[in-house]
Amino acid sequence: MKSKMAAGLLGIFLGGWGIHNFYLGFTKKAIIQIIVSICTCGLGGIWGLIEGIMILCGKINTDANGNPLID
Repeated sequence: MKSKMAAGLLGIFLGGWGIHNFYLGFTKKAIIQIIVSICTCGLGGIWGLIEGIMILCGKINTDANGNPLID
């Protein structure tokens, strides 16, 4: 079971590097986030910030295997 709080905070603070998606098992998406962040000189990090907030708000509530995130 993955923690919603951990995934959300990883998304907010390290989202530009896709760390929260690696944590949740979305490896392909995480690699794409890294590439976008490098190609946009870090502006792609907004994507991770938004996903981190969405995780904490409950809009994203499962990991890559479909398991629910725990509070």
